[in-house]
Amino acid sequence: MTYRQKGDGGGLGRRRFLTTAALSGATIVGASALGGFDADAAFAAEPSLDPAVPKSAFVEGRITGITGSVLEVAGSYGDHSRVQMTNVTSVWKVRPTTAADIEIGDGLYARGVPMPDGTVAADAVWVNIVNLDTTIRGIAKNRVHLSHGQHELVGHVHQDTTNASYAGRALTSDLSRLRIGQSAQVLGAWRPSDNSVDVVRISVGH
Repeated sequence: MTYRQKGDGGGLGRRRFLTTAALSGATIVGASALGGFDADAAFAAEPSLDPAVPKSAFVEGRITGITGSVLEVAGSYGDHSRVQMTNVTSVWKVRPTTAADIEIGDGLYARGVPMPDGTVAADAVWVNIVNLDTTIRGIAKNRVHLSHGQHELVGHVHQDTTNASYAGRALTSDLSRLRIGQSAQVLGAWRPSDNSVDVVRISVGH
């Protein structure tokens, strides 16, 4: 199983909360109020689970099956994990959404609590999230053309979602200052169907 585990800590509140939700299916609303959840958290050096959680786990891979509320995940290194979705699991897929948007074939990062049955009760799930170092090769109205290593890819621009950051300044929906040839960090969501990316944030001059 591919996940990182943190050291023991005090308190049982959050672990018990997730455990109860996973085992009983209790209806509990407001997962994001229990801890930070945004796209950047998927790439944080240290998971940002509530410090009251004794252990946390991290799962990554490709979703190969969905059985009820359990996601079957094939890891990048040949491992296999089972991720238990609960009523308190936060789901990100381009934007905050619900488990109904998760599909077989999607990529997944999940953070949660190890359960006695070997599943991971998910606190947060990021679907198809990518964070790429790219170079801008072309700019059109609703897309940017990017190169990532030896690969060319299309980045879809969405008026209600895509923002830019110039030299570390605040996010803006104004993409007019993007230039061909700029190095750009792209945070977004991969589209498995055609290997393109939905751009959430494009940062230049950082």
